Amino acid sequence: MSDQRLILEMGMGVDVHGRDYMKAARRAISDALRHSSLPLLDAEGIDHRDMRVVATIGVQSPDALDTAALAEELPRGRAEVRAVFGGLDSTDPATGEVVVIAQAAVEAFLPKRG
Repeated sequence: MSDQRLILEMGMGVDVHGRDYMKAARRAISDALRHSSLPLLDAEGIDHRDMRVVATIGVQSPDALDTAALAEELPRGRAEVRAVFGGLDSTDPATGEVVVIAQAAVEAFLPKRG
């Protein structure tokens, strides 16, 4: 039986000082999760462990992300994280300091019913 996507939340995270892609990615996941509530699961008697949660994180240096550590940021379901090229690095021309901006798409999937 295939899964169907029921929820899609987007988030953005920034590390202003430090060029820390993990910090920006964690903040992007947190931002997406703060926009979500899933009363549907309890209302329908669905165990949250039946839900598959996929977070796709876009940053300019995807190899800098520890996807297993980021999966721990997802509190419900069976979590997986993918790192892809995206987001934005913004360099201050006066100082050379780089601001890292990460984007997150967090999707929740449940098995199709009936």
